[in-house]
Amino acid sequence: MNPLERFSRACIVPVVVLDNAEDAVPTAKALLAGGIDVMEITFRTAAAKDSIAAVASACPDMLVGAGTVINLEQCKAAVSAGAGFIVSPGFDEEIIKYCIKAGITVTPGCVAPSEIMSAVKLGLSVVKFFPANVYGGLTALKSLSAPFPGVKFLPTGGINSHNIGDYIAAPFIHAVGGSWICTRKDIADGNFDKITALCREARQNALGFEHLGINCENVESSTEVSNFFQTAFDFPLKDGSSSVFASPNIEILKSSNLGAYGHIAIRTNNILCAVPELERAGFYADTSTAKYKDDRLVALYLKQEIGGFAIHLLQK
Repeated sequence: MNPLERFSRACIVPVVVLDNAEDAVPTAKALLAGGIDVMEITFRTAAAKDSIAAVASACPDMLVGAGTVINLEQCKAAVSAGAGFIVSPGFDEEIIKYCIKAGITVTPGCVAPSEIMSAVKLGLSVVKFFPANVYGGLTALKSLSAPFPGVKFLPTGGINSHNIGDYIAAPFIHAVGGSWICTRKDIADGNFDKITALCREARQNALGFEHLGINCENVESSTEVSNFFQTAFDFPLKDGSSSVFASPNIEILKSSNLGAYGHIAIRTNNILCAVPELERAGFYADTSTAKYKDDRLVALYLKQEIGGFAIHLLQK
């Protein structure tokens, strides 16, 4: 799987600022525990190169790259340290050509049509949009996507746990970048459990599962379905007299008193982000059932049936 595919599956590319290279591996492990397996370590501090090298060596499950790369010297230093991708705040043709020649994924910052055209001319299909909140956010990105239907964006700046779902649901968004899930202060203070919790919250909000009432044949099948949601998605369970709530969004009825016994449909902001969440818990997609609208995946079943139900993922 290439870095761009990893970005999309993670939903979020954390922007990580490290003042001490000793914090690099604990931060990477905190992100992994929260379900995010990519991280962009910025070249804003002197610890960047050593931090990248530490994560690349000690955390094979983490795809580590370099961000805020503003010149070719930094780019070469990051690649030599083990960076698997390069992100720059602006468009620099020298950096892009070097990365292409070296086989390194590069995502340059492009906010103007002319910059996007230059990136496309060099063969790129994903560009950074920074700072997103200053340059018009989703409204601007929607307008830019019209003349560039083959381009997707990695917006960074002004994105948080409250609005991430709106971004991830947009078909022209590849993933988002942000530092709110691993702030410089939390890293320095060693608040790694908090970082893990913020990652989980951000991914849940990115996936945006909606409330569903699910009919079960009996109490036993409702228990099996409830356990599936807890295992696969880490949803908290609340047991009631006639149903079980798996988070506030999904209600599993203990008897089939409201409809036929069939499949469970789960709406999400992004199916590609939901699939790895399920795979971590041992549930896998049946790719033969995939349905697309234009080039976007909009529906997919899982291979396993749970409690007699087929599980159907639907794009919002």
